[in-house]
Amino acid sequence: QVQLVESGGGSVQTGGSLRLSCAASKTAWSRGWLVWYRQKSGTERDRVALKYGGGDNTYYADSVEGRFTVLVDNAKKTIILQMDGLKHEDTAMYYCASCKYFTSSESCGNGYWGQGTQVTVSS
Repeated sequence: QVQLVESGGGSVQTGGSLRLSCAASKTAWSRGWLVWYRQKSGTERDRVALKYGGGDNTYYADSVEGRFTVLVDNAKKTIILQMDGLKHEDTAMYYCASCKYFTSSESCGNGYWGQGTQVTVSS
């Protein structure tokens, strides 16, 4: 069974906005930490934003601070990434994840991954 499904990716110009959504199963939602990662071509997957479901603890990578906002809709079991002021370097495959904990390398522990949605920002 698919536990997380991303949508909302696409192609925009520099300075534009996109809103990504991730629908979670009940099982995935129960992990607690709701996270967005991204992977640029030829690089490792990096954590960009996270929020503990239903709580106030929210964190952002320095590269997206002030431009991205992670939101959680508990009723719909949906994780949202609002991306504003997009830059060319934001181009990547974006993945949502639900995690019980994080490793020292910020990888998702005892959790689930979505299949990803592509975001492309033109110069």
